[in-house]
Amino acid sequence: MLVLVTGGMGYIGSHTCIQMIDAGMTPIIFDNLYNSKSSVLDRIEEVSGQRPIFIEGDVRDKGALDKVFSQYDIESVIHFAGLKAVGESVSMPLEYYDNNVNGSYVLVSAMRDAGVKSLIFSSSATVYGDPASTPILENFPTSATNPYGRSKLIVEECLTDFQQANPDWSITLLRYFNPVGSHPSGRLGEDPQGIPNNLMPFVSQVAVGRREFLSVFGSDYPTIDGTGVRDYIHVMDLADGHLAALNHVGKKSNLHIYNLGTGKGNSVLEMVAAFEKASGKSIPYKLVDRRPGDIAECWADPAKAKADLNWVATRTLNDMTQDTWRWQSNNPEGYPEA
Repeated sequence: MLVLVTGGMGYIGSHTCIQMIDAGMTPIIFDNLYNSKSSVLDRIEEVSGQRPIFIEGDVRDKGALDKVFSQYDIESVIHFAGLKAVGESVSMPLEYYDNNVNGSYVLVSAMRDAGVKSLIFSSSATVYGDPASTPILENFPTSATNPYGRSKLIVEECLTDFQQANPDWSITLLRYFNPVGSHPSGRLGEDPQGIPNNLMPFVSQVAVGRREFLSVFGSDYPTIDGTGVRDYIHVMDLADGHLAALNHVGKKSNLHIYNLGTGKGNSVLEMVAAFEKASGKSIPYKLVDRRPGDIAECWADPAKAKADLNWVATRTLNDMTQDTWRWQSNNPEGYPEA
């Protein structure tokens, strides 16, 4: 099974490629390396025993995509490629709409021209906006509190309209909660370029000495300790969720929507304490103002994914923090430059 994986050199994409290879699938990675390094390919080969086909390209470049679809007999596409930082999106909204919305439009146009009718889209729990209650079900109202979330929501709406107009397509929207952790080998992990926008890579960089302290954005939320509560899911569970979607609904014509989360929330300070336990390191932090666009709490009801995809998150908070520390302590500067 040949599967085009846009953004396959990134954090979630690379871990998904590992699981795909292990399951006997053949990923073809299409990535512009904007927020990743080419040495990721060596690590995927090292861990999986197979070097995926890699094509450097941008999803906004239809000519490059047309060439890939004409060259390979692709059955399905997993679309990870896009910008993903909430704070950055507030200051760079046009770039987010161009990359995330326009990039998705160009990709689906190329798929349509090539006759490839199976798409799994990397969406986000941010499409639920500031939810009225938790846990969050797939049929909850959608909205957005920041341009990143709005870009994901716009793509979801475009894909929904497109699938209704083309009912022979299978389009799956996977709404991720908060991916953390690393491959248990310690050879692949999250390696953000510049200052991390997500909690766990920042915490692990503090632990390894790359950052002086962690800034905790907001300590006055109506939560267990005043800090934001999120549904943290191990990246390997998330990768397995993509395979489950490919296997169970990837060839079933319809629009499929699933939450991928654990069904429970942890606060920022609970995550810091768990990481201190896993690493044996003290994590100094400072409480600072809330970030624009952030919400108090957010966690999933993953029952639909269990029922339809036979998928559940199995890795624990201890797995998440230990695997993160194994990756960061063995790769203090992240991936090497190729």
